[in-house]
Amino acid sequence: MDFSAETGYFAWDVNMPPIPPPASPEPSPEPPSRDAVSDVLRARFHLDSFRKGQRPVIESVLAGRDTIAVMPTGGGKSLCYQLPAVLSDGLAVVIAPLISLMQDQVRNLRALGIRAGCLHSGQSRDEKLEIFSEMKKGGAYLLYLSPERVQSPGFGPWLRERNVSLVAIDEAHCVSQWGPEFRQDYHRLHALRDFKPGVPILALTATATPDVLRDIARQLKLASPERHVYGFYRPNLFYQVEAVASEHEKSEYMKEAIRRSPGGRVLVYCGTRRQCEETARELAGHFDGVGFYHAGMPAEDRNRAQRDYEAGRTRILAATNAFGMGMDYPDVRLVVHLQVPASVEAYYQEVGRAGRDGRKSHCLLLYAKKDKNLHTFFIRESKAEANVIRQRWRSLDAIVGFVEGGECRHAGILTYFRDSERIGRCGHCDVCAPSDEMRVPRPRPEPSAPPRVRVRKGSKREGARDDAPLGPEEEARAIALQDWRRKYAAERDMAAFIVFSNKTLRDLARRNPRTLGELESVHGFGPGRISQLGGDVLAELRKLD
Repeated sequence: MDFSAETGYFAWDVNMPPIPPPASPEPSPEPPSRDAVSDVLRARFHLDSFRKGQRPVIESVLAGRDTIAVMPTGGGKSLCYQLPAVLSDGLAVVIAPLISLMQDQVRNLRALGIRAGCLHSGQSRDEKLEIFSEMKKGGAYLLYLSPERVQSPGFGPWLRERNVSLVAIDEAHCVSQWGPEFRQDYHRLHALRDFKPGVPILALTATATPDVLRDIARQLKLASPERHVYGFYRPNLFYQVEAVASEHEKSEYMKEAIRRSPGGRVLVYCGTRRQCEETARELAGHFDGVGFYHAGMPAEDRNRAQRDYEAGRTRILAATNAFGMGMDYPDVRLVVHLQVPASVEAYYQEVGRAGRDGRKSHCLLLYAKKDKNLHTFFIRESKAEANVIRQRWRSLDAIVGFVEGGECRHAGILTYFRDSERIGRCGHCDVCAPSDEMRVPRPRPEPSAPPRVRVRKGSKREGARDDAPLGPEEEARAIALQDWRRKYAAERDMAAFIVFSNKTLRDLARRNPRTLGELESVHGFGPGRISQLGGDVLAELRKLD
């Protein structure tokens, strides 16, 4: 193999003897029986049973069908390609975004006696040559690559000569034009279909809406893919979302939540690198074992922070969203968000790192008005295409609706992602169980802090608090609007918070608008929502006259 010391890449197609094709075409083998699949699960992976959703995804892949699987963080997505790879007699190509993720999976597979390797920029020439030598032996082998490797010169011709059984793409939401601006080479992975048109592709992600799933299928050129959406309900997690009036209140909420979580790990997600370091300094004055992690740190410092958290030397980690992808810690007992994430998808993926061992864990999101303003600024400054910008506005509206409340938090999440399982009420979120012992109480206000007052231009209720109790007539309107919202959402299979939030519901009940023009002064009612819902909402209010 030719190797470029400058780029760290092999010229894939130079001096690499191809694996000879079979002398004559052979019919596709029948997929293994359910018993055979279960036998491999026990014998090779030492597992007694499948997690929810794993078996149907695996059976789809073994049948040679293109497949999209949406399973939550910690739901066992990797087994969905590892087990089919073991049952095959060829090369399974796995696209993964992080070197640490690839290394962890290869290490775990080798510990099970399963042949696997990864190629990345941090390896020596000899290490890479060893991987190629192993692949030349033929048989089942899992090869982990970054999306950038797929674009390297010679990769396509090299792959065409290999006996490939499966292509798996992890974090597949990054393929979608609706997804985050993560790595542009994810958007070029359709080349894998061109290189091996007859090989099934498995696209996996922890978070994707129906729009994103359709776009993934289009971008990857999938042929009538089977879709499997499972496991978004996490009954061991308590969701709590609180509006805060000041940074002091936010800080006190965070520290009280940590005091109430004396065991296990804690993750505190921060919106910026500066906030990450400042939060770590503040927490270090109150708790032991505090660290921080963000993408602006030198690689050596990031690796040390990750090792310390993994080994337990750090118990409380303040981090940006750069931390967590591919990380699997069973005992994260508390996840705190100090700012609203950019989307429901991002929020769910990050809280999904809590309670992976099935024990009760807490997810606390603290938000202020300026959080939305920051996201609004970034969207307006973006140079993305118009359709992408529109999707980001919709994502922002959705996460704002979620934090301002709808109905049951877990039910809203399940409906938002179109999970195969639905519930009406969970009994373990701040909406369903406001008096639950896991809920962190509101901290005492600063002695000098003024009362929380919101003043609206043109409002006849200037000075009314957002959380002030509703009067009897207002409460009746709120109940009627809540019932209407529930029915409207159910008919369209959408989350209640997508229709409008509880904050909007309360404002409607207080103001009791009579015209479309009056709706413009209601919180959360812009031109789009007025056009879509205005007439129906006004008709519902008139019924109460």
